[in-house]
Amino acid sequence: MIISAAICPHPPLLVPTVAAGAAFETDNLRAACDLAISRLLARAPEQIVIVGADSPAAIGGLRSFAPGAPDLPDYDLPLPFVIGNWLLDRADFTASNRRGVAVRRDGTAIEDWPDLSPTTGLLVMADGSARRSAKGPGYLDDRAVPFDATVAKALASSDLEALSAVDVSLAEELLVGGVGPLKALAELA
Repeated sequence: MIISAAICPHPPLLVPTVAAGAAFETDNLRAACDLAISRLLARAPEQIVIVGADSPAAIGGLRSFAPGAPDLPDYDLPLPFVIGNWLLDRADFTASNRRGVAVRRDGTAIEDWPDLSPTTGLLVMADGSARRSAKGPGYLDDRAVPFDATVAKALASSDLEALSAVDVSLAEELLVGGVGPLKALAELA
């Protein structure tokens, strides 16, 4: 039974050793993720299921961004799962009852979902658009801010219908990392 959920982004720069001298720029984001994780764990779920995208953007572990960084877990996993595990490690959630589920862009799981009958917390790894500014990785797209606002509103109001209706093609054009996990959250919730 799902008793809690948190949605966190998974940019590599969230990890201070990867961000190096620019780590201060993600201090607020890291603090928000830490708060989301603490709320996720406050309900004392028996297991945590990390839900991440199975896409070319998700492939590649964090070590490819910062080989040899001392505080990075040695996970050989796609980026959303490395960041999800790193966030759980930061919260001292050391229990071995973590599961990872990779989902397609439509929210369907690549493999079967684990047994969700134990009390379960979902850690949904999803980024907003990478096209919100001219300095962003995808350059500026005027549709990015309204798209992100629509998703944020759906999440804030628990509007599962709006979350299910997120346009996957537009999300891909806007370089949204994790539209599949958001759709999976809507289905599971």
